[in-house]
Amino acid sequence: MTPLPPAANRDLGQHFLVDGNILGVIGRLARLDPSDTVLEVGPGLGVLTVYLADHVSKVHAVEIDRKLGPHLAARLGERTNVAVRFGDALSLDLAGLDPAPRKLVSNLPYSIATPLVVESLDGLPSVESWCVMVQREVAERFFAAPSTKAYGGVSVLLQLATRRTGFHPVSRAVFRPRPNVDSALLAFERIPLPASYARVKKVVEAAFAHRRKTLPNSLELVGVAARGEAAQALAAIGRRPDARAEALWPAEFVSLAAALP
Repeated sequence: MTPLPPAANRDLGQHFLVDGNILGVIGRLARLDPSDTVLEVGPGLGVLTVYLADHVSKVHAVEIDRKLGPHLAARLGERTNVAVRFGDALSLDLAGLDPAPRKLVSNLPYSIATPLVVESLDGLPSVESWCVMVQREVAERFFAAPSTKAYGGVSVLLQLATRRTGFHPVSRAVFRPRPNVDSALLAFERIPLPASYARVKKVVEAAFAHRRKTLPNSLELVGVAARGEAAQALAAIGRRPDARAEALWPAEFVSLAAALP
């Protein structure tokens, strides 16, 4: 018998997936294949974990809450293709998982969704596609267009490294406890990273660090480039020296990084 799960931990931002009706949508958007190795972060009560285990070759499930261990073990039963690892996904060496995951499929804890996805872009090179449950506003931010309120550094980095392949709004009723925000499933797949991605990432983060300031001012404040150098680089890519980060398209940040000394 599966033991009763502990109450959701508010400090960890837990909202357990409890409605199995959404699993088919996840499977479709994730394009699961029997040969897949999948990384799941935040398995919670194991509803998605069991579904994944029954559809793919291997599941690496990373959970920070050890209190969920007995419940997860009981729910998984005799399945041998799931490796549960306890710890903080933001600090564990996920790049060292064996076999290396090809897909990241998760109901991500709200508090780590953005940093985990961003760091996985270059930190988990084996991952070819993502299907993640996140707050709807986060999903919209990931692929927002320039000059919109949602557009930011995260939008730029996601769009330089991936392309969106699916979006599905999710009812609050599929979680326990019910969250106070709307959620969405977002699927995206890897595209080739710019050769200078590490440099571009540094420029993007600096550009949006002071988004109300002009790009030259923001880059100088963070110490990436002097104001005059940044203004010259903007001119080289056809932008005015008073341009702000939110005005540039993702590809323009690649050109800007190349034009900076």
